[in-house]
Amino acid sequence: MRLIHRRGLMLAIDWTQVATRYLPFADAASTELPLMRLIRLSLFQVSVGLATALMVGTLNRVMIVELGVGAWLVSLMVALPLVAAPFRALIGFKSDQHRSFLGWRRVPFIWFGSLMQFGGLAIMPFSLILLSGETPLQLWAGHAAAALAFVLAGAGLQTTQTAGLALATDLAPEHTRPRVVALMYVMLLVGLVGASLVYGLLLSDYSHTRLVQVVQGTAVASVLLNLIAAWKQEPRNSLRAKNPPPAASFRAHWQRFTAQPQVRRFLVAVGLGTAAFNMQDIILEPYGGEILKLGVGATAQLTALMAAGALAAFGLAARALDRGGDPHRVSAVGVLVGLLGFSCVIFAEPVDSANLFRAGATLIGFGAGLFSVGSLSAAMGLEAHGMNGLVLGAWGAVQATCAGLSVALGGALRDLVSGAASAGWLGEVLQNPATGYAAVYHLELLMLFATLIALGPLVRRRPLSQFPHTPQPQGKFGLAELPG
Repeated sequence: MRLIHRRGLMLAIDWTQVATRYLPFADAASTELPLMRLIRLSLFQVSVGLATALMVGTLNRVMIVELGVGAWLVSLMVALPLVAAPFRALIGFKSDQHRSFLGWRRVPFIWFGSLMQFGGLAIMPFSLILLSGETPLQLWAGHAAAALAFVLAGAGLQTTQTAGLALATDLAPEHTRPRVVALMYVMLLVGLVGASLVYGLLLSDYSHTRLVQVVQGTAVASVLLNLIAAWKQEPRNSLRAKNPPPAASFRAHWQRFTAQPQVRRFLVAVGLGTAAFNMQDIILEPYGGEILKLGVGATAQLTALMAAGALAAFGLAARALDRGGDPHRVSAVGVLVGLLGFSCVIFAEPVDSANLFRAGATLIGFGAGLFSVGSLSAAMGLEAHGMNGLVLGAWGAVQATCAGLSVALGGALRDLVSGAASAGWLGEVLQNPATGYAAVYHLELLMLFATLIALGPLVRRRPLSQFPHTPQPQGKFGLAELPG
């Protein structure tokens, strides 16, 4: 019996080690931030995914098809949340300096962001229904209310995400941050993909009543998720409550932050890379349908392929960073993979290969995942001097603004070039429907090369000798030797 008990105990210990080894992101946990607490904290990213999938994806289609709203107005409404994106650095700074009688810094901003997000989503369906009205009063009220709804929801989303990421940085030890970053991206992806599928099912039998129920249900779910995420996460600092920090100037701290070596170059690299990967978002599925003659179901699979590529990249990037890899190198590898992916998409048209197109979409998702995790990990590793909110707010402001502007530019550039090609202004050789799409993809290739040039000196600033798990190169030519 004693032998059986001993073997059973050894088997249990071995099983625990195996479970910890293969459970996704189990090694992101630490004594300071256990796994269940970390997963609960990451729920704020799920709420961000819910709101983003609704505003950018589902409502886009509902407004144009079911409500008959003009495409130009829909594009304007979807772009309105970008108004709040440039202020993320200020939001992060305010959360760093917040004077709370309870000793909190991040939680009040998560909560106020949740309230703004709830308010915008609560009035959004009614304002959209008014947009399909016929009287001038209905149209005027619909335009004003819809603009207010999208701005409120967008500002709430940006505030919640900035404060949430800053709180995660405060709580996570430095050696677990790469895995924490990857987990945050996975939860955002879970929210985006899961919400898109659920919205599609709920609105398959469309009615105005069903639209109101779905959007307001999302508002309630967002508040509940953020409440659960922030519950008992940030410790109350009694000393901070009794002796709040002196008021500080945002300009002075911003100048101190940007005065660090290569910070501006890093932000430029983040902007260029984000714009390059996101410019094709609005034209990827139309390219598959119009040029490669893929059906609706086949083009819908592209989102799943890109998501699968991104998930694989999150895990690989977290593993590389956890072993001491340079986050700038991880971002650069993502850019190189993106170059291959966009090339596959471009060459899919002349060789008429749907499989090459699918492979390109998967590689684009994989490259974007590596770049995103690497850049956010690099931002979390910058010298913050206790100003994590300012640093992550600056990263988020650049990333969100460039992503939105690049999507709008991609659609406009495709229409402009396609119109010129159809009219014969570009010559007989380019007089085909694929020219507009090719122009966007080639511009993205150029932007990816520019991103590599911006990243080069950043990689060179951290010698490989600082990473114990990385062997020293013997006379090899790498990214650091590229001209910067």
